[in-house]
Amino acid sequence: MPRRNRAQPPRHRGQHPHASATVRTEYGPAGADSERFTVRTVPGSRATKPYRCPGCDHEIAPGTPHVVAWSADGLGGADDRRHWHTGCWSGRATRSPTRRWS
Repeated sequence: MPRRNRAQPPRHRGQHPHASATVRTEYGPAGADSERFTVRTVPGSRATKPYRCPGCDHEIAPGTPHVVAWSADGLGGADDRRHWHTGCWSGRATRSPTRRWS
């Protein structure tokens, strides 16, 4: 019996493949008196590469759900995004990053 192809939701031309992910704006690692950051949740199924978390300086392994944060001012590009463990991002107000966006 042949498989049915599941209908895929329509994508607009040029739409980023993670565009449906949860995106929000939050204060950065320095707390309420810091700049605002755009934060996107990355599910484990979309996490395909290892990253270094600036919050704990440990590796985020492929397949690990995490968050990506970048300055909300719109300046900069992909090189300015940082991948954080979800817990490290949540606790960023109580401790400073182990290294400055490196």
